[in-house]
Amino acid sequence: MSADMAQRITDEGLKFVVACGKMPDVALAPSRVVDEGWHALILHTKVYEELCASLGDDFVHHYPGYDPDNYDPLILLRTQDAIRIAGYDVDEELWGAPAGEQLIAVSAKCQHSPSDTGPIKPMPTPRPPCRDKP
Repeated sequence: MSADMAQRITDEGLKFVVACGKMPDVALAPSRVVDEGWHALILHTKVYEELCASLGDDFVHHYPGYDPDNYDPLILLRTQDAIRIAGYDVDEELWGAPAGEQLIAVSAKCQHSPSDTGPIKPMPTPRPPCRDKP
């Protein structure tokens, strides 16, 4: 993908994490394209931990799972609204539904929801993380 597209996806991934951190009780989910940016961010664990800490007490956990039968199109609209409430513009082109043509090749078939309250079926709570010594 182009550097411009990668930057757009990263920006939306960051906005998604901020919205989740500011609204921890609201069921939000990234589009499959934005999820690629979130995955890239999560790989930088120290930076990601610091970002989540800067947003408040809630660490924005990643709950992988995919079942197109549990997809609710309103979750993407709700997530975009949460990003706007957090004070950001939304790159709407990157917030398409999981079905259909994607702007980029998406490597993982994922949809995410941290709780039973979300319209996307959650996965079991992950085991506690490993802690490497600094």
